[in-house]
Amino acid sequence: MSKAEVDLLQGSLDVLILKTLSWGPKHGYAVVRWIQQVTGDVLVVEEGSLYPALHRLERKEWISSEWGVSENNRRAKFYSLTPAGKQQLRAQTANWQRFAEAVSRVLTFVPEAA
Repeated sequence: MSKAEVDLLQGSLDVLILKTLSWGPKHGYAVVRWIQQVTGDVLVVEEGSLYPALHRLERKEWISSEWGVSENNRRAKFYSLTPAGKQQLRAQTANWQRFAEAVSRVLTFVPEAA
């Protein structure tokens, strides 16, 4: 997989995580479950992708974490969006909307008959 493909996949996952956390703090499994539910099981995030992404976002200071107790009464790390993360979410959302519109124009383009 090329670096551009990896960057695109990471960017996709990053914006999905940021959006998920915009609704409030969640632990890792809750992030995965929310994305899967909202997309009707179309997007399934594996743990092997999720936790590196959460750590990457934390290093960038777009999210923060603290230990708490999950709904199953287990110790879990809860992730929250930081002010910088909210700003990043707005920027990435605008970029994704422009990208999706551009791809849609290409996919629905019908040349005029000459």
